[in-house]
Amino acid sequence: MATKKPENLSFEQALEELSTIVSDMEQGDLSLDQSLKQFERGIALANASSGKLQQAEQKVSILMGSGEKSALANFDNDVE
Repeated sequence: MATKKPENLSFEQALEELSTIVSDMEQGDLSLDQSLKQFERGIALANASSGKLQQAEQKVSILMGSGEKSALANFDNDVE
């Protein structure tokens, strides 16, 4: 099975794969070459996930109508 590019994975899929990589590396059963490949894949997954988070933050900011200078307001659900 071909491995998807990190940017083509959902945020959740990338985190799940990253978690598996960390677990595999922590066990110490990988060769040096395998460890380096997994590390490289992990970095790519982390970078892609970070980019997706930044995009989500920007969308939330736009939807809330706030700019960088605007502070978030508490949500008051007790409307009378």
